Amino acid sequence: MAAQLIAAFSILVTLHELGHYLAARMFGIKVEKFYLFFDAWGFKLFKFKKGDTEYGIGWLPLGGYVKIAGMMDESIDTEALKKAPEPWEFRSKPAWQRLIVMLGGIIVNIILGFTIFILHTWYYGESKLPINEVKNGIHALEVGESIGLKDGDKLVGINGTPVKYFEDLKAPSVFLNEGNYYNIIRNGSEMRVDIPSNIIDKISDKKNSFFELVADCKVDSVLPNKLAAEMGLKKNDVILALNDTAITYFHQFQERIVNYAKKDISILVLRNNDTLNLKTTLGEEAMLGFAIANPYQNSFEKFDYSFASSFPKGIQRANQTLVDNVKGLKKLVSGEIDPRKSIQSPIGIATMFGSQWIWERFWILTGLLSLVLAIMNLLPIPALDGGHVVFLLVEMIKGKPLSEKFMQVMQVIGMVILFSLMAFAFGNDLFKIFFK
Repeated sequence: MAAQLIAAFSILVTLHELGHYLAARMFGIKVEKFYLFFDAWGFKLFKFKKGDTEYGIGWLPLGGYVKIAGMMDESIDTEALKKAPEPWEFRSKPAWQRLIVMLGGIIVNIILGFTIFILHTWYYGESKLPINEVKNGIHALEVGESIGLKDGDKLVGINGTPVKYFEDLKAPSVFLNEGNYYNIIRNGSEMRVDIPSNIIDKISDKKNSFFELVADCKVDSVLPNKLAAEMGLKKNDVILALNDTAITYFHQFQERIVNYAKKDISILVLRNNDTLNLKTTLGEEAMLGFAIANPYQNSFEKFDYSFASSFPKGIQRANQTLVDNVKGLKKLVSGEIDPRKSIQSPIGIATMFGSQWIWERFWILTGLLSLVLAIMNLLPIPALDGGHVVFLLVEMIKGKPLSEKFMQVMQVIGMVILFSLMAFAFGNDLFKIFFK
């Protein structure tokens, strides 16, 4: 997880800062430093100087920065600003040039995000499960049950429009848009289940899930040195009963076995044409140690795209991701989403990558994070690019720059806000880890 997180952040931060760097150099502005990660308190892992710029890698992996001469940034170098402006300084340039410099990083992150989505679509294509292959319906979990879904429901449409693929049922837009509802078939009858406006807050909580595919209780693999192996469970066994209670689907087995922690159990299985009764005593976690077969693994439709056709499809995916994240941010600001469930530090982001390095997942998450980084940097918070953009727009309207004293105060306020958000995010993730 750590390696993937550092790799993704290194790509995103370096290219973001490169956007500022190139824009500054384009207008003849001197760049004093270009750093990946922060060299807090002067500690550096690596550095070299070329021309007027010092390049290096800091020890604190929470971002990166370029130090642009004559600009009020997080260093708050007031002594340098007391001197008369030099022609190669940021503050000497017209407001429209400074605006482009501040937008440079955001523009690069948007371009990078769209590029990754396009290339990901071209190289990996898409795999989707046709809705008509979901013959046994869904297993409704806590959040699904709370809105009226039940085990065995067949979800066939959204807002009266038929859905072709199962993945479309959980698209972010389904939960972010107002007034949506599912069209379902239950016991042969068509019904409607409304999706409440606060559903995104409920499914943002990792302790709660929405719904999942129903799976047969057929064993696919057995972990060595676990109870399942010791009791004689084998690949392709079909579990028929647990302690004389009939089992049809795997979720039924999961729900019932937790009731037998530290107790004796017997499992009736079908092996070839024979039935066997296997017995063991469960531990405190009530886990046997086996995985079930995916009944849908051969049912997915694979879509391959040529390099040319990957452009419109990739752009569509990236654009929808941008729109969904803006809507999600709006709900967060309005209080519809609990920030404890949605704001994550690098600790929480690392878990998104998982403990296995899967390139397909790594690149799509990196593309997603690039677009999120662009949105977050555009927020009108002092010390962020968006805060500088707002001040420059005010300057362009007024026809004169804001006072240096005002900018210093705003920079300090912005840093306090950012450090507070960072402390909240880290504290939130650590709380989740230690207290589940």
